[in-house]
Amino acid sequence: MRVVVALGGNALLKRGEPMTAEVQRGNVKVAAKALAGVAKNHQLVISHGNGPQVGLLALQGAAYKPDEAYPLDVLGAQTEGSIGYMIEQELGNLLPIEIPFATLLTMVEVDPDDPGFKNPTKFVGPVYEKAEADRLAAEKGWVVKADGNKWRRVVPSPLPKRIFEIRPVKWLLEHGTIVICGGGGGIPTMYVKGANRQLVGVEAVIDKDLCSELLARELEADMYIMLTDADSVYIDWGKPTQKSIRRTSPAALKGISFAAGSMGPKVDAACRFASMTGKPAAIGALADLEAIIAGKAGTTIRPEGAMEYAG
Repeated sequence: MRVVVALGGNALLKRGEPMTAEVQRGNVKVAAKALAGVAKNHQLVISHGNGPQVGLLALQGAAYKPDEAYPLDVLGAQTEGSIGYMIEQELGNLLPIEIPFATLLTMVEVDPDDPGFKNPTKFVGPVYEKAEADRLAAEKGWVVKADGNKWRRVVPSPLPKRIFEIRPVKWLLEHGTIVICGGGGGIPTMYVKGANRQLVGVEAVIDKDLCSELLARELEADMYIMLTDADSVYIDWGKPTQKSIRRTSPAALKGISFAAGSMGPKVDAACRFASMTGKPAAIGALADLEAIIAGKAGTTIRPEGAMEYAG
């Protein structure tokens, strides 16, 4: 079975943790243990978040003159390489030496007229208290928004249209390679209007879950899984009436709202994959990965069916 797994940001850096290589390495080791079990039985493609890492690089770049700072698309490429390196190494420490790995820098086309450019929504970088966030916004020209009880920088998040490296990804899978790609939603690029096929990078961050859904669909994956810090999707989250959903469908979820900054995009991506492919998507916790594939944990979104609750 071909499985695309999207690692949430918590698999690399948990909220409030120091953004050091040592901390990130420790979290990747934990993720690798869960992924290794899947890799032994299934064909595996891995994508991952990179919001905190991109934000940290952007802060480091702020120490330079404005015209010396690297744009977000270049920073995204840097994080794809560094995070992929850690995942490859930690998985390689657990799997047989003959299993090959490859991390691909992944350019993803976006539309220059995408409405996302007019309303920045994608969180990047560390969390701040409101006063500090307001100061940085005024100083650096950022847009900041509330993220829970903290504040973070937000940037445009256009929809992914096309994955440029899809052919080499397919070739690698056909040759038994574990592929790490589409990190952070890929590197946003677009064609210059009026130019003859001239590509340029974009100051934006594509939603990882939507990009990974497109990746899973184009790879004809048998299952698409999004791993997060929640063990499943809940209705009435945070209320006495909250319930964990074990199995459901896009039709059964219609009309139910989920948080736009967290579970909402994951549910949307899962429903899109199930509806367009006729195959299941799932959302759950990293520690439950193998049980999620078996349908015994997390939330599975099927093309059709009524809503079923856990327990």
